[in-house]
Amino acid sequence: MTDLGQLSLLLIYGAMAAYTVALVAFAVDLSGLRDGGPAGRQRKAVGIAMSTAWVGAALHLAGVVTRAIAAGRVPWANMYEFSTLFSLVAVLVFLGLTRTRDLRFLGTFVVGLTLLMLGIAVSVLYVRADGVQPALDSYWLVIHVSVATIATGVLAIGAVLSTVQLVQERSELRRVRAAAEVAEPALVGAGGVASGADTPAPKVGRWSKLMESAPSSAEFERLAFRLNAVGFMLWTFTVIAGAIWAEHAWGRPWGWDPKETWSFVIWVVYAAYLHARSTRGWEGRRAAYLSIFGFVCVLANYFVVNLVFNSLHSYSGIG
Repeated sequence: MTDLGQLSLLLIYGAMAAYTVALVAFAVDLSGLRDGGPAGRQRKAVGIAMSTAWVGAALHLAGVVTRAIAAGRVPWANMYEFSTLFSLVAVLVFLGLTRTRDLRFLGTFVVGLTLLMLGIAVSVLYVRADGVQPALDSYWLVIHVSVATIATGVLAIGAVLSTVQLVQERSELRRVRAAAEVAEPALVGAGGVASGADTPAPKVGRWSKLMESAPSSAEFERLAFRLNAVGFMLWTFTVIAGAIWAEHAWGRPWGWDPKETWSFVIWVVYAAYLHARSTRGWEGRRAAYLSIFGFVCVLANYFVVNLVFNSLHSYSGIG
């Protein structure tokens, strides 16, 4: 078992190495898109990035599976395992999205965040593969925590899309202003008034050049909304399953424990996001901010509540 535990850790390190190569290649491709280049140029760097990202995901998955075998249980009973699993879900969601849309330029952000999470996991949160506390020795561990893990990974990608949506929206506004500045002298000339000099073309930033080749902010918003809707349904199930498990374990379904309270706060934030987006016309920037705020709450629930608060749910396994 110990050998398998060490093998699992080595596989996670291998995944991190592959992700590092992918991150560098994604960054090179992103830089090329930002600076502009020959039309129709072959994007060799992004091909390398995607290949190594798939290799990283395979090693990542193997690390999670061998961890489960080493521990003799499902691999999401502590913060180290939860971190490795939800970051894997995030990578797989990203890779899945690239099968239907050209969102490869997002790899820099997704793979970068995955590397950061795995770095924290192996350096701060790591614990040896072992059994679980008696309170966690339940089939509800399989149901409740697995769904929470998937929900976290899905919501992470939703937050990335909302962040890029804001960047694209700002870029679109700059392009509209630039087009207006070009059109205005032409309209004045058409009215019979000479300008006396050629008007220089307005400067467009290099990031604006990058975003010209990306989907529109509206498309990013639609994708984020769909992922957040899926994540919300999964989180709803997580809260309900947690209440049922609490009834079995502690004789009460809800006690406003810090973890329970923050889980409810997250549910309320995403419920407000979906309601406002669907019925109140909260499209664009306001919806994106609420989406990002929701994931900030998820991170607060994960790191702050688990590591700072004295909670019945303090199963980090460290310290």
